[in-house]
Amino acid sequence: MSARQSLMRSVVAVAWSFLGIRKSSEFQEDVAKITPLHVLGVGLVAGLLFVAALILLVNWVVAK
Repeated sequence: MSARQSLMRSVVAVAWSFLGIRKSSEFQEDVAKITPLHVLGVGLVAGLLFVAALILLVNWVVAK
C-alpha cells in the first residue's frame, strides 16, 4: 500500500471516528494498513478545522 493510499485511508478512518460509526472488521483492516503518524496528523488537522468552523459559525450567528 502506498503512502498516499494510507493517508487517504487515514482520512476516511478519522472521518468515521468523528461520527462514531465504524464496523469492527473495517477497524481491524485499518489498524493493519494505516500508520499511527498519519492518523495523528489527520486527526489534528480535522480537529483544528472543526474548531475553526465552530468559531466561524458562532461569530456569524452573533453578528446577526
